[in-house]
Amino acid sequence: MNSQFEPLNSLLEQQQAQLKALLLLLRQELAAIAARDIDTITRITSEKQHLLNEIQTTDSTIASSDLLQSAREQSWFEQSISNLDAVLTDCKQQNDVNQLTLEQSQLTLQRLKTELLSARGKSGLTYTNKGKPTVDNMGKGIKA
Repeated sequence: MNSQFEPLNSLLEQQQAQLKALLLLLRQELAAIAARDIDTITRITSEKQHLLNEIQTTDSTIASSDLLQSAREQSWFEQSISNLDAVLTDCKQQNDVNQLTLEQSQLTLQRLKTELLSARGKSGLTYTNKGKPTVDNMGKGIKA
């Protein structure tokens, strides 16, 4: 790589660092989901949003670079893009794992809620119009 491409290479390295930071945040998010640490999940979500905005800005800067067209023909550029794609793929996979873990956690909580409701009022357990279990709190002897 010659020095004329240094600004573009610098942007690619910056984006690589940003993607690695995102991957680290996603791994921390999984640990927070597993621990059901709402405060940490909220903080990480905010940090992820900020980092994603930075990644988008860097990506736009790279896309609008005058050097981009001629750099695409260079082998170092292809290698840099390949490295970025690998980290991005890792981020996507980690995000999918986090989503699945969160969905499973929500299902577990829903099942626990259903069990608690059914234990609380076996005879009064009904379902809402959305199919969610609920306990009928009207006492006996109420007539319409």
